Amino acid sequence: MQHFYVWRFNKWKRWLVIGLFALFTATFLWFERDGTFSVFLNDEPSVLTKGNAEEPNIALTFNISWGEEKVHDILAQLKKENVKATFFVSGEWAERHPDILEKITDDQHELGMLGYRYKSYLEQEIGQVRKDLTYAKEIFNKLGYKEVELLRPPNGHFNKEIIKLAESLNYKVIHWNVNPNDWKNPGTEQITDSVVKQTSNGDILLMHASDSAKQTAGALEKIIPILKNKGFSFVSLSELINQAHAESKLVE
Repeated sequence: MQHFYVWRFNKWKRWLVIGLFALFTATFLWFERDGTFSVFLNDEPSVLTKGNAEEPNIALTFNISWGEEKVHDILAQLKKENVKATFFVSGEWAERHPDILEKITDDQHELGMLGYRYKSYLEQEIGQVRKDLTYAKEIFNKLGYKEVELLRPPNGHFNKEIIKLAESLNYKVIHWNVNPNDWKNPGTEQITDSVVKQTSNGDILLMHASDSAKQTAGALEKIIPILKNKGFSFVSLSELINQAHAESKLVE
């Protein structure tokens, strides 16, 4: 009888330990999903959508896939306001405009990429996506930019398979959570109002520096001073990533 109760007690202790471990694991994974412990999740494909919501830092980002005129007005406005941004450019554009790319980096803006060709990855086989990313890396290396690790998939289109591939190639996939659709040229006032109303701590702002964005530079004249007056600080995406509690979004 005594042996029976000892066995039951040891079995109870074993199941208690297993239960506590399971509870800890579930809690850890729940926090991981909310981005509390890490920026990029190790076990699930994820993209960075927002920085630390407790800090008044925001990241201004620009996409460029074609054109060579409007980017200069935007760079001039950023220099005037002493703001550093992150520029995502396609490898094809970079190959055609190395002088503008050099100007962007000389002004100490951060560089990210949009792959090589600006074509939705969801419209391509995964093998084609791999070739596009690999070739883009070759082009950036050839141009002297070997440390480019920030990736924004063309059109912001991605799925779990694409994100897993990007992560396997050591890219950090970046999305956004403020998008005024400035490329549609709805008017500088509308672009300004959209950004100012939406922006909060830790946000990633998407704007465009391709030639289709004819009103972006004009809108920045108002957007940057207004957001500064609201207490926001403009930082690079790398700075946003390095802050604790940056938010990652699991890919469904």
